[in-house]
Amino acid sequence: VQLQASGGGLVQAGGSLRLSCAASGSTFSRYYMGWFRQAPGKARDFVADISESGSSTYYADSVKGRFTISRDNAKNTVYLQMNSLKPEDTAVYYCAAVLRRGGTNWFAYDYWGQGTLVTVSS
Repeated sequence: VQLQASGGGLVQAGGSLRLSCAASGSTFSRYYMGWFRQAPGKARDFVADISESGSSTYYADSVKGRFTISRDNAKNTVYLQMNSLKPEDTAVYYCAAVLRRGGTNWFAYDYWGQGTLVTVSS
């Protein structure tokens, strides 16, 4: 499966952005989807994941209550709605796919998008 992330940009603290990740090349609904982020000089961190049907989601504590992951299998797209953004949310955000739940470990995912940069100014 090929993944294309989009929607990043510059936003002020307290603002919102919605990231999208469009999939192609395989049956999207077979895949567990995750969002990760990587700030400069730091490791790639788990943000959220969503089950194949969208019925189950899981969030990192740092984004719980502010971010929402969702998917539209008819559109082969997964989303990350980010509200109440903070400067510490600044990072390159990546979407990823795996056939069985990969959990919070980035190395468990098989397919990756190219990343989209989110910059939150204070």
